[in-house]
Formats: sequence, structure tokens, C-alpha cells
Amino acid sequence: MPPVKSASELRQLIQSHRVTAVIHVAARLGIAELLRDEPLPVGKLAVATGADEQALRRLLIALSTIGICSAEGDDRFSLTDLGAGLDGNSEQSFKAWAIFEGQILSHRWSGMLDSVMTGKTAAQLQGVDNSFDLMAQSPETVSIFNAAMADLTRFTTPGILGAYDFSQIVSLMDVGGGAGELIAAIARRYPQIRGAVFDLPRCAEAALHHLDRMQVKDRTEFLPGDFFQAVPSGADAIIMKSILHDWNDERCSVILRNCRQALPPSGVLLVVERIMPEAPSPSEEHREQAMSDLNMLRGPGGLERTEKQYRRLLEEAGFRQVSIHPAGLFSVIESRLS
Repeated sequence: MPPVKSASELRQLIQSHRVTAVIHVAARLGIAELLRDEPLPVGKLAVATGADEQALRRLLIALSTIGICSAEGDDRFSLTDLGAGLDGNSEQSFKAWAIFEGQILSHRWSGMLDSVMTGKTAAQLQGVDNSFDLMAQSPETVSIFNAAMADLTRFTTPGILGAYDFSQIVSLMDVGGGAGELIAAIARRYPQIRGAVFDLPRCAEAALHHLDRMQVKDRTEFLPGDFFQAVPSGADAIIMKSILHDWNDERCSVILRNCRQALPPSGVLLVVERIMPEAPSPSEEHREQAMSDLNMLRGPGGLERTEKQYRRLLEEAGFRQVSIHPAGLFSVIESRLS
């Protein structure tokens, strides 16, 4: 029989989905934006959100117990530093990620048993080839996904910039670069770089808007296409963040070989991915990687790989792994043509 402390810890883990749910509701209601400048009484928050006042008070009390807001006198609540991350205008906002996790991923994960039993993704179990094809059926889902990916990239970019020296690169293409968050940050830091975002045509509007907003549009461009078909040539370096983990080895091989065809003989490939530990332990870092791996199982059908698995994948596609640069949750794997 487990000790009381262990049983209590287990119960808290089992109930952790409730925390995601209340944060998701707070993000959807815009609580952080409403409390950005000053504490407000529940009545005013109820009017602003259109929520039931008594039910909203109970939500705010729950949010205060996890540190998102703080209860004050006269039935008022204020925003904490932690809760400020749910403000869509925050420099390190995770509002879009909270909506993605609460509205899409939580429902997807509810069918994890089916994926574990069959080895199939949620999309495959519905008769669709992959989760991106399924997602494309709903423009709202595509928008939520793209915004969440921008949140994650914005959060991880400082680590990437601190881990790798881009000063020797003249032209850099971000393959699968989405809305251009990463290439814009790199171009701003390194004024010698000319950049390009290569992704599906539906990403063009968001990418061009972001490149313009970041004032790098004169040195960056958007190139439409499909990396399973071909990758355009012209760049002396290619970077891919969170692309290979979406796909199985066979599909990754196609992407990598297309990148190899696009690069000059002296070209550089930078793969930015999580690296699974060879021997996972009960640590927060290893749990983060393992949970992401299960997310790939349930979602697009890929996996988080170990260093050895990435080395083999790269070598089979004609690359020679040169170095690995840890960058927080992610690592920058530098490779050259072999």
C-alpha cells in the first residue's frame, strides 16, 4: 500500500488536466488583458467577459490558487507575473498555446489509449493520412495551431540564438518556417543574413506580415512550396525547427534528401529539435521530452529521437553530423554534406 504522501502526489498528477482547463478558460475570456493595468472587481470582469458573475468568481479563486491571479480586498483580483504570460501582447505570451492545449490537444489526448493499442494517430483512426491534413479541414484549427507554434518558437528562440553562432552564414532558409518567427529573430540579430521562409502557401500572409512588423522584410522573403516535393536552392544554410519530429523515418528521409539537393557542397543544415534521453529519469526535463514524444504519437505520427537516432537519420540522407549545441528544451544539431 503506497504511503499517504505518494498517494496524494499521484492524485494531484491525475487531476492535472483541471489546471489546463481553468488556464484555457482564462485565456479565452481575456482575463490577463483585463487585469493588465489594474486590479478589478468581479462585477466589472463579469460585464467585460459576459460571464456569470458567481461562476466567474469561482474560476478566479481557482486561478488564484495556481498563481495566475491574486485575490484582493473588496472582491477584487489582480494579475500576477505568472498570469501576465496569458496576455496576448506579452513579449513571452503563451496565450495561444493555452488555447491550443485546452481546445485541441486535451481532446486529442483523451484518445491516447487507442493510439497506444493500435500505433495509429488520431487522424489515422479517423481515416485521414496525417494530422495536418485533418487540421486543414478547419481554418480555425489551423489558425490556433499556427499561433501556438509562434508562441513556442518565440519562447525558444533566445536559447537558439544563445547556443549557435550564425555570423558565418550569408543566406539562411527556414524550411517549414511557418509565420517567420525564427528567421525574423535571426535576421534581426545578424544584419548580414538574407533570409527566407519556405512553407505551404497558406502561411504566406502571416509570415509576410510578421517579417514586415519585425522590420526585416527588405532582407527576407517567403517562398511557397512543399518540402516533400522539393526544397528551393539558393541558400548556403538551411534551418528546420520542430519539423523532423512530426514525421516517421521514411518521411524524414524525403525531407532531408530534398534539403541536401538544395544545398551547395559547402552548405550547412541546422536541425533544431528536442533530444530524447537514452535513459530517461523522473525529472522535469525528461518528462517534458517524453510527453512531447507521446504528443507526436497521438498527433502527426512522428517521434522525439535520441542523439543516436538523429545521427543515423542524417547519415542515411547524406549528411555528416558536426556538433550539437544545447539550447534549453531544444538542441541545434549542425550537419554538413558528407
